[in-house]
Amino acid sequence: MKTIKYIVQKEFKQIMRNKGMLPIIFVMPLLQLIILSNAATFEVNNIRLSYIDQDQTSLSRELISKFEASEYFSVLGVYPSKKEADNALKRGEVDVVLEIPRYFERDLVREKRNSLAVYLNAIDGAKAGVENVYLNRVVRDFNRKISVELMQPEDRTLKQMNILTIPSFWYNETLNYKTFMVPGILVLLVTMLTLFLSGMNIVREKEVGTLEQINVTPIKKYQFIIGKLFPFWVLGIIILSVGLLIARVVFNVPIVGNIGLIYLFTAVYLLVILGMGLFISNYTDTQQQAMFIAWFFIVVFILMSGLFTPIESMPDWAQKLTLLNPIRYFVEVIRMVMLKGSGLGDILWHFGVMSFFAVVLNALAVWSYRKTN
Repeated sequence: MKTIKYIVQKEFKQIMRNKGMLPIIFVMPLLQLIILSNAATFEVNNIRLSYIDQDQTSLSRELISKFEASEYFSVLGVYPSKKEADNALKRGEVDVVLEIPRYFERDLVREKRNSLAVYLNAIDGAKAGVENVYLNRVVRDFNRKISVELMQPEDRTLKQMNILTIPSFWYNETLNYKTFMVPGILVLLVTMLTLFLSGMNIVREKEVGTLEQINVTPIKKYQFIIGKLFPFWVLGIIILSVGLLIARVVFNVPIVGNIGLIYLFTAVYLLVILGMGLFISNYTDTQQQAMFIAWFFIVVFILMSGLFTPIESMPDWAQKLTLLNPIRYFVEVIRMVMLKGSGLGDILWHFGVMSFFAVVLNALAVWSYRKTN
């Protein structure tokens, strides 16, 4: 233990001496949490809508006023022809073009039905789908209103059958997207910081030539790995603590469950990430190589973690592949504990898998480290 203590002291001194590294470790992750949590959202607002009104009647103007009153749409103006509207879509000036046909009001009064043409910029398919839902909602409300107005007086006395649904939103009553995103982004920042720092740790010793001096000492391999790992484990816990404080104070994200469970799972999770970083460091010769390899893995882990794309929407082979992704388990656990109030029994399977990963990766890190060339 005394040997490990000296190695840990050496690592902390090296971290504190590097004045350029301290802002990267402590300041940048917190700024990224604040910025990304406000920017990373799937909510669609300020949809740029223009229209072609070939009817020019009171009903067509009333329909346009419905869109102007909607909080999701920004009505930019009217186009005299479909050709000009198509050009505006190509130039990216508008997102949606609504075409109201000629004799829209007359046919609606006579036939009690009509149709509208809608043109959407679907380069981003997910965004276009949401825009279509919002547009249909506005049209449906307009249709419900004019149906009563166009109904014959004798029909208005008839009692209409209507079924209402009363939703109850659990775990995120205000439907605030930051409540969903902040815990996941916090996981990514803790992961990236600890993986990159641990991945470049031993490599830096190789580059400056101090690794050979350490290798000729009687330090055992496991003592060296633990001494290298522990300081970054502590940094990961500190970053998590400050991130949770920002999530609660700045973004008002609830912490319903036991915060001790989050720290317990994080303690094991950091062992997985640090073991992976040290394993990468053992097989690279420069910090640049270590950074590229770590970045390759982190990109795959992030995209397949379920943070931005639901795992249930992935192909079967991708869903099975995510079982090897440690970020997936941490994202699920931190949301379960913070937002649902899940207990140890609910996350026991995640904890068991993470413990297995920690044992395997750290065993590989110790095994792959060579004291002789």
